Amino acid sequence: MSSLLKKLEQISIRYDQVSEQIVDPEIISDMTRYVKINREYKELGTIVKVYNRYRDVIDNIAASKEIIATETDREFVDMAKMELDELLSEKSKMDEEVKIMLIPKDEEDSKNVIIEIRAGAGGDEASIFVGDLYRMYIKWLERKGWKTETITMQEGTSGGFKEVSFSVEGENVYGVLKFESGVHRVQRVPKTETQGRVHTSAVTVAVLPEAEEVDVVVRKEDIRKDTYRSSGAGGQHVNKTESAVRLTHLPTNTVVECQDGRSQIKNYAQALKVLRARLYEAEVIKKELERATNRKSQVSTGDRSAKIRTYNYPQGRVTDHRIGLTLYSLDNIIAGDIDEIVEGLKIAENSEKLAAGLDS
Repeated sequence: MSSLLKKLEQISIRYDQVSEQIVDPEIISDMTRYVKINREYKELGTIVKVYNRYRDVIDNIAASKEIIATETDREFVDMAKMELDELLSEKSKMDEEVKIMLIPKDEEDSKNVIIEIRAGAGGDEASIFVGDLYRMYIKWLERKGWKTETITMQEGTSGGFKEVSFSVEGENVYGVLKFESGVHRVQRVPKTETQGRVHTSAVTVAVLPEAEEVDVVVRKEDIRKDTYRSSGAGGQHVNKTESAVRLTHLPTNTVVECQDGRSQIKNYAQALKVLRARLYEAEVIKKELERATNRKSQVSTGDRSAKIRTYNYPQGRVTDHRIGLTLYSLDNIIAGDIDEIVEGLKIAENSEKLAAGLDS
């Protein structure tokens, strides 16, 4: 039996065990255990489907070889040879598919996310680029069919946003978007520049895995809640009532503000969601740093202050510095066509894991 088949068989055995546990009343009554078991059940189920197909292909290869070795009917042997060629080709493709499937997934990959984009160095130009990145992500996410919801927006003085945050719901969202965390640098001539000089500005993007209550326990006594009047767009209601909410997590001094919703209740719920995500992200970064140190990762280091990408407008160029990918299609990328970059980063991460032997 091949090593891949052995690993898949072990996963199939585990899947049978989890299938029994998921209907166990004792586990169902424990929400923390049930959520983890249910997540594992879904992930293993996908692999087991591939295992069943893979095993059938291998069994059919063995049967075809036996026919070729023992059958005397020439026509029958020729048919078996044709079928064997097709099966060997299918097995070769499935070998690669199985290797990728057996790469251990990060626990957070299946989670929804909260994306925070903030202006850094560069003043008004940085705020304008926050707006550019925000629209880039929204267009791309709409094409993927993922649901987005604005959490907060703070407008810039000359357009764009000083800060914008929004949630994203879909399938395997964090696993796809986690590589966007870091510093995005833009090089272009600002509209206010009279001598045509290129300026460099920076924007930080944080992708936070959305934490469930079972992931992070936030005690009410550890939170200070302040309310205030919202600023910026929103009309008379937003500006004249204390609907904006600021939460301070006292043990970590983590501060979260939300003012986009029309009601204090909604803003409180959104702020609490962001607070959980921030606290959970701190733990995720610790794990990422450990993994990056162990395998010298170039893709996911946990360093949110690292410069990851440059958008150079005069040259129409976008460069992702982690994988050395340069694309001369800036207009398309800013319009939401970032699939090639995202796919390149995912391939790089998988290659790192395979090279490090983390799939063993």
